[in-house]
Amino acid sequence: MHQVTSLLRNCLLLTVAWLLSGTIALANVEIPSEPSWPELPQLAGNAASPHSLLIRQAAGNSSRYPIIVRDLRTWSTPDGTRLVLDLNHKASFAETSLRNPDRVVIEITNAILGKSSRQRVSGGTIPQSFHITQSRPRVVTITLARTQGSKYKAFSLDNPDRLVIDIYHKSKDQIRQIGETSTTSPSAPIVALPTPPTIPSPTVTEPVRPVAPKPASPVQTIVIDPGHGGKDPGTIGQHGTTEKEVTLKVALLLKDLLGTLPNTRVLMTRDRDAFIELEDRAKFANGKDADLFVSIHVNSHPHKGVRGLEIYHFGEAKDQRALEVAARENGTPLNNTGVGWEYLVADLLTTKKIEHSLELAWTAKQAMVTNLNGRYSTIDHGVKTAPFYVLRFTTMPSILAEIAFMSNPAEEEQMRTQPFLAHIAESIFEGVKTYLRTNPPR
Repeated sequence: MHQVTSLLRNCLLLTVAWLLSGTIALANVEIPSEPSWPELPQLAGNAASPHSLLIRQAAGNSSRYPIIVRDLRTWSTPDGTRLVLDLNHKASFAETSLRNPDRVVIEITNAILGKSSRQRVSGGTIPQSFHITQSRPRVVTITLARTQGSKYKAFSLDNPDRLVIDIYHKSKDQIRQIGETSTTSPSAPIVALPTPPTIPSPTVTEPVRPVAPKPASPVQTIVIDPGHGGKDPGTIGQHGTTEKEVTLKVALLLKDLLGTLPNTRVLMTRDRDAFIELEDRAKFANGKDADLFVSIHVNSHPHKGVRGLEIYHFGEAKDQRALEVAARENGTPLNNTGVGWEYLVADLLTTKKIEHSLELAWTAKQAMVTNLNGRYSTIDHGVKTAPFYVLRFTTMPSILAEIAFMSNPAEEEQMRTQPFLAHIAESIFEGVKTYLRTNPPR
């Protein structure tokens, strides 16, 4: 019995010693700590976990590239005010009606105000009708205060991407009342009131006073530039139609139409089949102190099936195709066409000119598509930028219209007919007239 007890005691001592030695050994082993996770804001009272970080990172990959509001532009007319937000790519927006005070809030998600936009907002150049803020890190908010009888319309445009918000001071169909979520009913017809009888006023003899003459309305000068001419035929169709012939015919028709506008002087860089250097075209427009410059050209493409129209204003070519078009019209090698355009922007062009050229290009393109689509099913290739020589060196708002594709057999055939050329001229005229309505001569 004594031996058993002694044996048990020895076993117990050995076990305790083994455990103690293990504890000492464990005390000397360095146990790796948990990975350190960045601190995250608490959501709904719960601390964010490392797992939630992974979820947030995965979800954030799709919004890695934010929408940049590159610039803000506004125009005002007696009927209303337009705000245009120039964006770097397509954006979606949400509209919310709020009360106390009555207002509409338009939010662009995953968006950031760019430097130029921030300067315009902080500089107080945006009309009070629009309150624009970076309400959250990636949310740009535009608030429209409700006023009696005012209505609004918000819509997106592409090529380039923009958000347009119009506030109207007069009733227009299919435009929502600010602060309303349902469609309003048509307004009642206006009833003419009877004219009150005329009461003759007593005759009062007063000395004749000299009347100051009214200031003369400013004369706006528009220069039309028919592309190519003389020894330079431009692009040639398979039936022998030349670009120089088409552009001159359209330009002469456009001149007659623009000449009907009041206080308007219309000039042409050429009015016959003559060769004019590109430099001389720009010098002519600048020397005449022109308010607008419209250059007319005909497009070409390696694939004969391509057809339609596109309008250019000055800037960097955004794709190889735009650079090729500029190189062809400039008559310069492709690798030299776009060199130094950014310095030219800084040295020769003002911000105002670029803004107005963009607006003129958009109104002209929209008018052409609207007026031609009902007759010819025109393909809209949009508004683009490219370093065309005549757009580089003119100092006024300038556009270059590629009215159709000579390489397309059907469009070449159309350009051989007077009705098509007349419709082209009428469409450009409508675009210029629309632009001048909100941008009177300086």
